[in-house]
Amino acid sequence: MLLTLAFRHLLVRKRRAAFLLLGYGIGAGVMIVLLSVGEAMLRQSQDVSLVGGGEVTILPQGIDIEALRTGSLGGLFLGIDRARYTTRELIGGRRHAAGVAMAVPVIEGKLIYLEAHGRQVAVRAGGEIPSRARAAGVGLRVNRGFWYDSEADSAYVQPTSQQLYDEIDHFHQPTVSDSTWGEWHYFNVVAGPKEWWYISYIVGGAIPSGRWGGQLLLTHHRPDGTRERFQSGAGPDASRFDTARADLTIGTNTVRQVQGVYSLKGKATGPTGVAEFELRLHPEANQFFPPLEVGGGDTPSGYVVPALRAEASGRVCVSGRCSNLVNAPAYHDHNWGVWRAVTWEWGMGRGTRSSLLYGGIYSGGSSASSTAIPFFLSLVDSLGVQQVMRFGRINYHLPDGFDLVARHDTDSLVLRVRVLDTQKTVSQTAGFGRVFLQMRGAFSLRGRLGAQEVSDSGMGFFETYVR
Repeated sequence: MLLTLAFRHLLVRKRRAAFLLLGYGIGAGVMIVLLSVGEAMLRQSQDVSLVGGGEVTILPQGIDIEALRTGSLGGLFLGIDRARYTTRELIGGRRHAAGVAMAVPVIEGKLIYLEAHGRQVAVRAGGEIPSRARAAGVGLRVNRGFWYDSEADSAYVQPTSQQLYDEIDHFHQPTVSDSTWGEWHYFNVVAGPKEWWYISYIVGGAIPSGRWGGQLLLTHHRPDGTRERFQSGAGPDASRFDTARADLTIGTNTVRQVQGVYSLKGKATGPTGVAEFELRLHPEANQFFPPLEVGGGDTPSGYVVPALRAEASGRVCVSGRCSNLVNAPAYHDHNWGVWRAVTWEWGMGRGTRSSLLYGGIYSGGSSASSTAIPFFLSLVDSLGVQQVMRFGRINYHLPDGFDLVARHDTDSLVLRVRVLDTQKTVSQTAGFGRVFLQMRGAFSLRGRLGAQEVSDSGMGFFETYVR
């Protein structure tokens, strides 16, 4: 009876019935979609590839999330550069302490091969920091034995000063024997408003089997504006470098690093006499920039700044006339690589509120026009790196100064430099035809980072090449 009435109603009220059926169909379709989305979200939350079950997943910019989750070809070789630095500073550092309770690094589902008794087996393996995993509530259930942080685990998430500086500042064994290989410690020390020192400990050549050696180069910019240069060299028998730490010996000239404090000792000869120094350099906390390497293959170029902002104390003597330095402003970086027809743009500044660092290289005769954004600019405050921006060119109007504009998304900074002193070095390389400029100048920095206005000024050192 009811079925008969329903069919008669459909025949008598055709438009009304069609409208009701359409509404019912749309409602049912929406419900099916919502249930499907909910089921997909539930399955993804239980996916072994999404470890930890956190509320927020942070990925490198430009990563295809689906490729990462499914492990397709697009995500096959995914890696996070400088993952230790990301864990300690960018995510788990003091800057985000109010919003990030714990940074928990995890390796999940890594393909490795085990070989035993002549047989090789492919397995999936993972790795975690036990204390961090337990703090996040995802620690492993251990039925027998122990599961605790090893020394390597502790060094990964919270290294001592010795471990940190050994990790970021050490020498490298060249992968090929190349006469243009060079690696050096560079320091600059400001002894007064118009007096400073450039100090470079260099090893280079066809290491280890060819012709190579070490050299100490000193440049003293005197208060009256004149310059003195000194140098001292040693062959391979008297030159030693450490691939596990910053220690270096070139004859009687040495660099030693203990618990993040650098001890420098040197003696070199110049046209005006002999220069000697003994200095201790203390980097300020969080004032470093992590190692990076570009180029790769047989022509890498590497760079790290262990001490963007530091203080140096000790004694410097020239021809028997000595002066004492107490907490003098100082800087230290470390470079390595094959330097065949390589030039660079570089600068560092020490402001009242923050420090800045910019740079980039030209290799094999390339120019700024060949790459849209070849350079970076980093702003560093008391909590570490605040932002890293990119820029494509520097507007030089030498000898007076230069300016640049760096951007990252909606953030932008304008750097203006007024050059106060320039030291010129003509390249001795045949066919190179460049003049190396080392400049000292006053800078001003203006712009915006997020919701914060940036305004700072100070002094810095800057380098470039001109024809």
